[in-house]
Amino acid sequence: MSEVFNVEEIFGQNVFTLGKMKERLPKNVYKEVVRVMDQGGELSMEAANVVAMAMKEWAVENGATHYTHWFQPLTGITAEKHDSFVAHPDEMGKMLTEFSGKELIKGEPDASSFPSGGLRATFEARGYTAWDITSPAFLKESGCGVTLCIPTAFCSYTGEALDKKTPLLRSMEALSEQALRIVRLFGNTEATKVTASVGPEQEYFLVDEKLYRQRTDLMFAGRTLFGAPAPKGQEMEDHYFGVIRERVGAYMKDLNEELWKLGVTAKTQHNEVAPAQHELAPIYETANIAVDHNQLVMEAMKRVAVHHGMRCLLHEKPYAGVNGSGKHNNWSITTDNGVNLLDPGDTPNENIQFLLVLACILKAVDTHADLLRQSASDVGNDHRLGANEAPPAIISVFLGEQLEDVVRQLIETGAATSVKEGGKLLTGVKTLPDFQKDATDRNRTSPFAFTGNKFEFRMVGSADSIASPNTTLNAIVAEAFCEAADRLEKAEDVDLAVHDLIKEYLTEHQRIIFNGDGYSDEWLAEAEKRGLPNIKSMIEAASTITTDKAVKLFERFGIFTKVELESREEIIYETYAKTINIEALAMIDMAGKQIIPAVVKYSKALADTVNTVKAAGADTSVQTALLKEVSENLAAMQTALAKLKKVEADASAIEDVKAQAFFYKDTVKAAMDELRTPADRLEMIVDKDIWPIPTYGELMFEI
Repeated sequence: MSEVFNVEEIFGQNVFTLGKMKERLPKNVYKEVVRVMDQGGELSMEAANVVAMAMKEWAVENGATHYTHWFQPLTGITAEKHDSFVAHPDEMGKMLTEFSGKELIKGEPDASSFPSGGLRATFEARGYTAWDITSPAFLKESGCGVTLCIPTAFCSYTGEALDKKTPLLRSMEALSEQALRIVRLFGNTEATKVTASVGPEQEYFLVDEKLYRQRTDLMFAGRTLFGAPAPKGQEMEDHYFGVIRERVGAYMKDLNEELWKLGVTAKTQHNEVAPAQHELAPIYETANIAVDHNQLVMEAMKRVAVHHGMRCLLHEKPYAGVNGSGKHNNWSITTDNGVNLLDPGDTPNENIQFLLVLACILKAVDTHADLLRQSASDVGNDHRLGANEAPPAIISVFLGEQLEDVVRQLIETGAATSVKEGGKLLTGVKTLPDFQKDATDRNRTSPFAFTGNKFEFRMVGSADSIASPNTTLNAIVAEAFCEAADRLEKAEDVDLAVHDLIKEYLTEHQRIIFNGDGYSDEWLAEAEKRGLPNIKSMIEAASTITTDKAVKLFERFGIFTKVELESREEIIYETYAKTINIEALAMIDMAGKQIIPAVVKYSKALADTVNTVKAAGADTSVQTALLKEVSENLAAMQTALAKLKKVEADASAIEDVKAQAFFYKDTVKAAMDELRTPADRLEMIVDKDIWPIPTYGELMFEI
C-alpha cells in the first residue's frame, strides 16, 4: 500500500502564504504588504526588514539553510544563486543567521552571463533582481537541501528587462488599467483592477533513464535525431485517457505531492495521445503566479522523474511520427469584484459588455496575429505547428456555433435577436441521466478558441515559458480596450456608440473567425484569400516584434522599449542557431561514433556469411541482396555525414546572426534530414543486437 497523505494538510506547506504572513507579521506590517500587493508601491525598509525576518524564521524552521532570488532570464528556464543565512559568529563562537530587508528586495546576479541580445557587453556585468511581492516565496526541496526561493524580476544596470517576468507584470498593469475603463462604461465602480488569469495544460513524455542515457540525442538535444517508426504507435488510439501504468502512476503521485506542497493547484492528470505521453493541468491563477508555477511544474517533472528511474522529456517533438507535446494556454480576465469579462451568460446576444469585450479581442487578434504567432514560437514548436497534430501556424479564432451566429446577426442586421441553445443530450438509456449540452462543440484544430468563459491559446510549445504568450495577449487586448475606451468616453450617447463600435469591429475583423477544420488544405487556401499571415517558422516570426506596429504597441504601454524588442529578436536568432548547431553536432557524433561503426560491423558479418554460403555451394542471392541494400544505405549515410559536417562548419563561420539562423534553417536542417533517412532505413535492417541505440519501440513502451 502506498503512503497516504492529506491534500488539505500538505497544500501550500512550502509557501510563505498570506495566511502565514498574517500569523507572523505585526498587523501594521501585514496591512502594508497587502496594500502594496493590491495597489502597488514600495514597502518601507522598516517593513521589509520585518518581513525578511519572519520569512527567514519560517524557512529555517522548515529546514532551509540558504535563500535565492529565483528569476526567469531569457533562456526560457529559471535561474538561482544560493546564499546561506550564515552571518559572522558572535564573540563566543556561536554561529548567527541573518536575512535583511535589503537582501529580500534586491539581488545582484551577473547580467553579462545571460542572453541579452546586445543589451549588455561581456565586460558590463552588473544586473539586479527585484522581489515580486505579488508572487509568494516558497521552499524548494532538492539535493541542495531546503532553499528559500524569492520570485524576482531581472533587469540590467541601465534598466532594461532581461527576463520574462518584468514585461509580463508591465502588460498585466496595462491590461488592468485599460479594462477598467471598459467596465466603468457599464457602471461598475466597485472594481479596482482587472486580472488576467491563466491555466496552462502541460504535456510531457517519460522515458526510462537507462535508455535515455544510451541516446546522445536525447541527452544533448532533448529529442531523437534518429529513429525508425515503432511497430505500434498511436494508431490504435488506446493510450489517450487509458489506464495509467503503475510506474507512471507512482511518478504522478509523487509529482502531485511535490506540487501541492508548493501551492500549485495540480488538478488533472491523464495519458495523452502518444505512447509514454501524459498531461498535467492546474486550476487557473493570476497570470504571473501561473507563469511561476508552470516553471515549477516543469522543474518538478524533471526532478521527480529521476527519483523514479525515468527522464521527463518536455521537447515539443521528441519522437518523429507520433503526437508532439503542447501547452494549451487558457486565458481569461476578471475584475476584483468577481466579474469574468469573458463570461457570455445564458443570453450572450443581450450581454453588451461581453460583446464589446469579444469584439475588442477579435480586433486585437486580427491586428496582431503575427505577434501572437511569434509569442508561441520556439525551435521545438516548428516541428508541431501545422503538422496535423497541433493548430496550424495561421492564427484564427474559433467562437463556436452559438457566438458565431450572434456575430453574424450583429454584422448583418446590427442586432442579435436570438441565441442558439445547447439542447438536451439524450443517451437512449433509461438509467443514464439526460443533461443539458453546451451550446457549441469544441475545435481542437483552432489556435485561439473560445471555450465557454475563456480563450484557449493552443499553439504554445510544451517546453516554452508561458510568459511571452501572456505578455503579448495582455498587450494586444489592452490596446484594443484603450482604443475603444478613447472613443466611447467621448460619446454623447454611450449606448448607441457601443452598439456601433461592436458592429464596426466585428465587421472589420470577421476574417479572423473560423470554426472549421484548421488542418484542411481548403483552410490554407481560404486563409490566404482572407489575407491572414502564415508564418511557418520561429525565425520567420522573429522580425514581427520589431515592426513599427509592434514597437508602437509595446512602447505605448511601457511593456517593451524598442531596444528591448531588438535585443529579443537577436536572441531568437541566436537561440535558433545554437539549438540546430547542437542537434547537428549530436547527429555527427552519433553517426560517426555509433551508427556507422555498427553498420560496418554488420556488413562484415553479412559478407562473411555470403562467403561461407558460397563456399558451401549454396544460393547466396538473399544474403547478397541484403548486403547490397546495407552497403548502399551505408554509402548514402557516409556521403550525407560528410555534407552535414561541411555545412555545419559553413554555418559556424557566418557572423551575421540572422543570416546564420536562416542558413541553419534552410541548409543545415536539410542536411540533417538527408543523414537521418538512410540511418532510419538501416535501423530496420541491422541485427537488433548490433544496432547501437535504443529504438522507438523501446523508448516509448519500456516504462
